[in-house]
Amino acid sequence: MKKTLQEFRAFLLKQNAVALAIGVIIGAALGRVVSGLVEDVIMPVVALALPAGEWRNAQIGVIKYGDLVGRVVDFIIVAAVVFVGTKVLIRESQPATKSCPECLEAVPLDARRCRACASPLTAATRSA
Repeated sequence: MKKTLQEFRAFLLKQNAVALAIGVIIGAALGRVVSGLVEDVIMPVVALALPAGEWRNAQIGVIKYGDLVGRVVDFIIVAAVVFVGTKVLIRESQPATKSCPECLEAVPLDARRCRACASPLTAATRSA
């Protein structure tokens, strides 16, 4: 039994199942936060711009097109909130290197000389 547990633990760690499970749990929690933000903050503002009445219940015969339009609007708003939130939380950092103007080798930003071709990098080249 102990060997089976060790094999199972090794499987979980090797297959990144634990990381996947953590991602799913965090994703579910984040989904609840985004849903709350959309329902409690954004949709009341959107409701001011939409026509009054029960537009989500609009239908032609048995086709409930109002519900479909409402779901599309909800999706677009949730997608926009996730996009903006992701852009705010995950910012791209500035690259730590730049290209040498002579050989186009990547060199550190503070380098005074290219390590590949040994050409000097002027202050203008280093700061650009």
